[in-house]
Amino acid sequence: MPTETKTNHIGRKIARIRELRGMKQETLAEELGISQQSVSTLEKSETIEDKRLEEVAKALGVTKEGIENFSEEAVFNYFNNFYENSAPQGNSFNQGPYPTFNPLEKVVELYERLVQAEKDKVAYLEKLLDKK
Repeated sequence: MPTETKTNHIGRKIARIRELRGMKQETLAEELGISQQSVSTLEKSETIEDKRLEEVAKALGVTKEGIENFSEEAVFNYFNNFYENSAPQGNSFNQGPYPTFNPLEKVVELYERLVQAEKDKVAYLEKLLDKK
């Protein structure tokens, strides 16, 4: 039975990250200054040029590498491991192949990035208003 390698479909990764962030295509389109149909086309593309990918990453509040290396299995495995290792026998985070970092720090880091993204949006909208 041959093993098939999964293609690195950047468009699907962008769509999934957008969905996980609770963002609609229209919102991403506004952030990028393109139409919703263009976002749809972008999400169907297997590859995207680096400059456009950086713009999309910024709009989604992640890094370009974060999109390129995104793995839905890794996201769910992390949360499954976190749940499964919440056993009452003390701190199970430092046992075996499980994360040795503090998940709370990661949540704070994510929150700070989201706050910064919102600040960037506000600054951008204020800049647009100033032009009118």
